[in-house]
Amino acid sequence: MSKFKKNKKKDAPGITTASLPDIVFMLLCFFMVVTKMRDADVKVRVRIPQATELQKLEKKSMVSHIFIGPPSPVYQAQFGSAPKIQLNDAFATPDDIMQFVNVERSAINPERHNEMTCAMKIDGEVKMGLITDVKTELRKANFRRVSYLANKRSN
Repeated sequence: MSKFKKNKKKDAPGITTASLPDIVFMLLCFFMVVTKMRDADVKVRVRIPQATELQKLEKKSMVSHIFIGPPSPVYQAQFGSAPKIQLNDAFATPDDIMQFVNVERSAINPERHNEMTCAMKIDGEVKMGLITDVKTELRKANFRRVSYLANKRSN
């Protein structure tokens, strides 16, 4: 008769964890797809100027970045406070731009060379002489599509 006692408390069933590996795998895949790895570590301080007429860059995979500005405080003891050019992860001179362009072009299909764009991210306080030197070297390398990055000016 002890089998049929009505006063017996029932224990709640345990929480099943069978679907937990599936959920973890879906989250891992989601973050792998959504996360963008940084291409270059910016070693110069860039305060982007503001502009009114802006266009969004298309085909961001075909964009090469050149950063121009004073070195960040970590590098000022080594390189000084004068504006520097950064190509990929290293400081450079205008003479190094030809080699930079050739390396960037060699990484893509030759038919798509005309689609490449150089995005210049320049600090607002940099003198125009350094920018002109960079543009001259880009012309010598036959790199004609140049854009300047800017923030939208709020009225």
